[in-house]
Amino acid sequence: MIDFLSIDLPPLLAALFAAISCALLGNYLVLRKISLMGDAISHSVLPGVVVAFLLSGSRAGGVMFLGAAIAGILSALLIEGIRRFGKVESGASMGVVFSLFFAVGIIAMEQAAARSVDLDADCLLHGQLESIFWYPPLELSRFFSWSTLALIPSEVVIAFLTMLLTIGFLKLFSKELLLSSFDPELSTSLGFSSTLLYQLLMVVVACAVVASFRIVGSILVISMLISPAASARFYTERMKTQLVMSVFFAAITVFCGYTAGAFGPLLFGYEHSVSIAGMIAVSGGVLLVFSSLLAPQRGVLARKWRQRRLALAVRSDDILALLYRTEEQGGHLSRSKLLAHFFLPKRTAHVLRQLLAEGLIEEHGVQLSLTPSGKARAEQCVRSHRLWESYLVETAAVDRDHVHPMAERLEHFNTEELEGALEQALGELPTKDPHGKEIP
Repeated sequence: MIDFLSIDLPPLLAALFAAISCALLGNYLVLRKISLMGDAISHSVLPGVVVAFLLSGSRAGGVMFLGAAIAGILSALLIEGIRRFGKVESGASMGVVFSLFFAVGIIAMEQAAARSVDLDADCLLHGQLESIFWYPPLELSRFFSWSTLALIPSEVVIAFLTMLLTIGFLKLFSKELLLSSFDPELSTSLGFSSTLLYQLLMVVVACAVVASFRIVGSILVISMLISPAASARFYTERMKTQLVMSVFFAAITVFCGYTAGAFGPLLFGYEHSVSIAGMIAVSGGVLLVFSSLLAPQRGVLARKWRQRRLALAVRSDDILALLYRTEEQGGHLSRSKLLAHFFLPKRTAHVLRQLLAEGLIEEHGVQLSLTPSGKARAEQCVRSHRLWESYLVETAAVDRDHVHPMAERLEHFNTEELEGALEQALGELPTKDPHGKEIP
């Protein structure tokens, strides 16, 4: 238990607090389509860290945080300034600023190395969660004493305070941020300056990035900003729900990443653990891939399933309408002729079997015919088609020789409301379509 409190709990809490802050703010970056802003800021804090150390000669957490925060805020404001006044695309302005700041940071690190100063580039770039530890008291009565709390690692304290700052900021400006994210012009017209809100958001993002880069590094922090928010976006359209889900996903990535990084290799016989910060980023990527594939509404598989169902429904209407028109002309169709009429005969055969099983079509020998229920459904489709043809010719002035392909696509949208609107637009309801065929 002591080992867990000393070795595992501090980095776990630091990563959790940082991930919650980043996930909450990442939702607004995703909505504004500036997800790489977090990456730009995380790279831009490097010169702030090095310069703060060179000026102060101290590696204290507060000094490093202040230098990094100043650099991060300055980079965010500079990116926006270049975008607005230089009329440069946002991605280009981000690339210019963060590469410039990062290059300055590398040069400054060389100067620090020349002075025999130990600034570990790997810790700055990739983080070092494993170095965060705490000395808990042995007696439970002293657990919450001031002397014990004073020994809590600065990374945990800074991450916790940043999380409180983030939650307070989003709570205070929730409506304004939401409005300016979706419609900046409307936000400004209502008296909420979208530019000022954007700058405030970037300041808080910079603080969250600075608090996080000491934990997971300036490179991997982008995963904590984007993965939970982007994953949550697949499941909901409501902002409040998305915020809650992003926090939940952030916690999942931290716990899974920490467990996999710290204890996973031991299960396979390896002696040493792997980078926990890296595994947290990997967990976020796995979660994003899982969500993009399996989300019930917006996932790839769900969309493919809906597209397949729509394709089958369209093919069902096309088969019924074809049989209706054939019988309308006094003819008959065999199974072979029907299959030869449509593209993708295997799909057509599958749909035909469904229609036969549902009792919409019946087969007499080699001939197919509509049942009464099948004829009623076919009449709806044909009526919609011929009303659309009439509308396109009379209202949209489309030549009658060109309306059939368009009406063939529109006929499947045959709700009662839409059909009523078509009838109202046509005025006096026609009895025949532009080609002289009777409208059912």
